[in-house]
Amino acid sequence: MEHWHTSWLSRTLEVVSSTDPSLVGRSGIVVSESRNTVTVEEHDGMSIFAKNTIQFTIDNSEPVVGSMVCQRPEDRIQRKYRRN
Repeated sequence: MEHWHTSWLSRTLEVVSSTDPSLVGRSGIVVSESRNTVTVEEHDGMSIFAKNTIQFTIDNSEPVVGSMVCQRPEDRIQRKYRRN
């Protein structure tokens, strides 16, 4: 869970689950993050993923539930998260 409190820029993101099955398995380098989206540079161009529709890993860590991190990046870094 410690990767929730760090910057995701220039780190590898991989989608492990999604409400849209065509997104599962897509991965790339995070180039931008906003409150509701993550922009990733893939081998064939840029892709924008909505955080609330995906579960993903950062640098092959434990999966992150996107809907749990729908805040501005600067707020997400300071926030305290409960363990389930």
